[in-house]
Amino acid sequence: MSDVEVRDNPAENRYEAWLGDRLAGVAVYESRPGSIVFTHTEVGDEFEGRGVGSALARDALDDVRAGGERDVVPLCPFIKDWIERHPDYQDLVHRG
Repeated sequence: MSDVEVRDNPAENRYEAWLGDRLAGVAVYESRPGSIVFTHTEVGDEFEGRGVGSALARDALDDVRAGGERDVVPLCPFIKDWIERHPDYQDLVHRG
């Protein structure tokens, strides 16, 4: 969905998906030395089925990759399943 804007909100420990001025979803994380742990992803009911969750996962993981200093611990089932369905993101997953 091209009109979804994903922003990191480090003060709230979450990536936020926005549609215009409406918060459509969040991916909550914990920052740890060398890792980002995704713990929960939620998309508002009115935005379900519109690609918000996928945009949120992709853009958050792209942001982690761009930083180059952390790997991903996908405790959140949505993020974990999304990575499994997109093999080009599996290199981000913490191995240990």
